[in-house]
Amino acid sequence: MGFFGRLFQPRADGLQAESNWSRLPDTDASELVLFDDEAGRLMAQFDIDAAIATHERWLPWLGEVLQGARDERLRPEVVADDSCSELGQWLNGSGRTALGHYPAFDMLLRRHRYFHEQAAALITHAEAGDNRLAEQAHKACQHASRQVVLLLKELQRGLTPSRRTVAAPQ
Repeated sequence: MGFFGRLFQPRADGLQAESNWSRLPDTDASELVLFDDEAGRLMAQFDIDAAIATHERWLPWLGEVLQGARDERLRPEVVADDSCSELGQWLNGSGRTALGHYPAFDMLLRRHRYFHEQAAALITHAEAGDNRLAEQAHKACQHASRQVVLLLKELQRGLTPSRRTVAAPQ
């Protein structure tokens, strides 16, 4: 069972999962493990390291907005659209086609969308001069960004051949 399966595993009895999920079983298995041909196609069409680096560039830009800088490229109505970034285009396009059936992919998509919503809110509040709300949105962006990066790294881990688990022949 993979990382996200351990976190979001439904209970057999139908009751809510325990609230103490900080201790996870020991395993190296990733929920996002793909077969060789599927992993090869995905790696050929998308560079996860580049996506992480590109996504991480958002926080300094948003930090500058928080400090009063204005950039016409960072308009709230544009930034709110999660497909305005290269990662968002991939997530909403070929990434969804290749990985949309994994529960963790949906989480990645939602965290990325939330990041863009908060980034737009930060810009809106900063432009309105509401520093308190802008700072709150910036913290939400930082948190969501860390989650996006974590999910992308988990995806990458599942695509790495040396880390992939192979079922033993029967």
